[in-house]
Amino acid sequence: MDELRIYSNKDILKLVNIRSGETKLGERVKVISTLEDLNTSEARFVLLGIPEDIGVRANYGLAGASTAWDPALKALLNIQSNRFLDGSELTVLGHFEFTEPRNNTIEALHKKVSEIDNQVYECVLKIIAAGKIPIIVGGGHNNAYPIIKALASVHNRAVDILNIDAHADLREPKGRHSGNSFSYALKEGYLAKYGVFGLHHNYNNEAILKQIEQNEKIQAVFFDDILLSEATGTLWNQLITDFRNPGLEIDLDSIENILSSAATPSGFSLNEIRKLILRSSKQFAYLHICEGASEMADRRTSSFTGKSIAYLITDFLKSYTL
Repeated sequence: MDELRIYSNKDILKLVNIRSGETKLGERVKVISTLEDLNTSEARFVLLGIPEDIGVRANYGLAGASTAWDPALKALLNIQSNRFLDGSELTVLGHFEFTEPRNNTIEALHKKVSEIDNQVYECVLKIIAAGKIPIIVGGGHNNAYPIIKALASVHNRAVDILNIDAHADLREPKGRHSGNSFSYALKEGYLAKYGVFGLHHNYNNEAILKQIEQNEKIQAVFFDDILLSEATGTLWNQLITDFRNPGLEIDLDSIENILSSAATPSGFSLNEIRKLILRSSKQFAYLHICEGASEMADRRTSSFTGKSIAYLITDFLKSYTL
């Protein structure tokens, strides 16, 4: 049965390597018993895991994105609580558990992604409606659609979204999967502006390139053009200038040598993405980190994925106090 598993303090402390004389984030983060408790929680940020790769497989991708959440959470909870980051500003909500569809046909996977959409939407809607800032770790990029829908629903208007990604994820809105979240969000009127930073010439088809060119709601900066420039941060700030309180999407396949279904040897470094978060001229409505994996279906593994995600989360938290 599909469900949201809400964590207790005991669940959190099981993951913390406690040492005398020091305090870890896991000893300081907040927990709640029900989603309604968000309304009285003092923590500004809420962490949610969506460990699934059904949306990736529905897009003919390789399974593995379901494996990023556990190591990311453990890495985060074992970071030091100190003068730079306390931990009490974060509620660790829990994670979704989704059952597999009865068969692995593309049609069945599409149907299951739509069911996932509904549950993610309802949860994120409550987080944002409570005045909190969601930090969501996937999972596939299919989860961007219900997150965007929730943000737009709370604000009762179309919203602005920034996506650091090698792919535009603007495939046809015909059956839900990880490659068409933004197509659906545009089609259904949830997106006012969509900015993509780091697109690769090699991995966006001509139909998508024409859509970017012809749709005034879409702005793109190609990674191939960034390579010709010495000022990644300047190009980023130029892109986001007119974006109002945008949501931030980070597809980990935009970062070189991060394990994912579409892992790349050519992309941003982790430190470049960290700088974009820390130095950004905007504060963001949410953070969604997706498509990473610690183990792929073809048995490739990485021990760095979880720690990389933890760095991005702590940078996001710190960016609100810089």
